[in-house]
Amino acid sequence: MVYKYLTKKGGYPAFLGFDGYPASICVSINDEVIHGMPDQQKTLKQGDIVSLDIGVRYKGFISDSAYTFPVGKISADAEKLIKVTYNALYKGIQQAVSGNRIGDIGHAIESYVKDFSYSVVTAFVGHGVGEQLHEDPAVPNYGKPHTGIRLKKGMVLAIEPMINSGTADVILHENGWTALTADHKLSAHFEHTVAVQDQQAEILTI
Repeated sequence: MVYKYLTKKGGYPAFLGFDGYPASICVSINDEVIHGMPDQQKTLKQGDIVSLDIGVRYKGFISDSAYTFPVGKISADAEKLIKVTYNALYKGIQQAVSGNRIGDIGHAIESYVKDFSYSVVTAFVGHGVGEQLHEDPAVPNYGKPHTGIRLKKGMVLAIEPMINSGTADVILHENGWTALTADHKLSAHFEHTVAVQDQQAEILTI
């Protein structure tokens, strides 16, 4: 569906073929943190949470975004994890203004999440994005304020907190792509592509 829609609109799925990735979208369910592969054998059930991560190439440029959805009625704990992760994304985006530093973004995310006793995945980070899917700088979801490179107006960043309800540790699936929580507790993932501005970051994805 994603492939047909994007190509019909003149775009192309940025993930398809990237470093050999075989699908147009990442679909990560429950304890899958990121890079979950679409699979006809997987059946969604009520109570699941599903993260959809989509990269789009259009007219020479790339956007990258992710959102975690509930499947039907979910547990209060799962609902809280989704809400906190969503809010953490916007805590980070608030720091993406010229004059701040990369560490300010990660610190805002990490300090907010820790108040809820959740953990921030450190094995994967956000990134610059533009003509390539992954560009400098790396944008960790953790860090110290006032550290790292200084942000400048016009920089485009993919900010993407990956938050676990248990341990921050992850393990790699035998497919070589999918990262799962080491304790198999839930993980949520939200992402926007944003442009750094002087007063407030401009969110480029929906």
